[in-house]
Amino acid sequence: MENNRPVVKLISKPQNMLRTIYTACRTCYSADSPVNIYDNAVDEEKMLKLIERVISSGHYSTIEHVQVSFAISNVSRACTHQFVRHRHVSFSQKSQRYVKEKGQFDYITPPTVAKNPELLQKYEDFMSKIADFYTEMTESGIPAEDARFVLPNAAASSIVASLNLRELIHIANIRLCSRAQYEIRVMVKMMCEELLKEEPWLAPYLVPKCERLGYCDEDKCCGRKAKKEEFLSNQQKITS
Repeated sequence: MENNRPVVKLISKPQNMLRTIYTACRTCYSADSPVNIYDNAVDEEKMLKLIERVISSGHYSTIEHVQVSFAISNVSRACTHQFVRHRHVSFSQKSQRYVKEKGQFDYITPPTVAKNPELLQKYEDFMSKIADFYTEMTESGIPAEDARFVLPNAAASSIVASLNLRELIHIANIRLCSRAQYEIRVMVKMMCEELLKEEPWLAPYLVPKCERLGYCDEDKCCGRKAKKEEFLSNQQKITS
């Protein structure tokens, strides 16, 4: 359902992201000063070639120098509970202590529930009952920070997230996997699409991990790529 889709906007990024990363990469292998490297970095193809080589070698500190920020709303608390488990990300989230819900709170309906009319009606009725009881408590003098105990994981939330490029690539690799829950998969995909509008060169990195590995290392495989054991066996046959 369209109204269940996250709302995602890129609100901050470095003006010269590619040049900044190139400068970090080149500094590791050059006697020249970083200032000169940055000022003279004009060949985009040359920059991309070096960055690709450095990242593929696992030298990930070079992509930690740039940070991006996203404004995200219309996502469930279930989704943000998963999101905030990621490391090296700064979060500022709508507080259920200080923001008192009035009337029917916004909530997210999972697609599996939305396509079942009978269960959908029960789901919506249940959310209405929660809202009524929450309102009864707050009107009886219960502080919002205590009344919120009855609010469900479905309750919609808003969050601002800032993270460096290394962590964003990691999150994309993990959360774009078909095994990730639908809502966070959609949210992360929208985050990646927002950044790719301005930095299309990042497309090969903001993908499910199987695309970067060449194989699937999950217990349950969707079939998009060969399982790790099968992939390694085939590689061995090719080289033997």
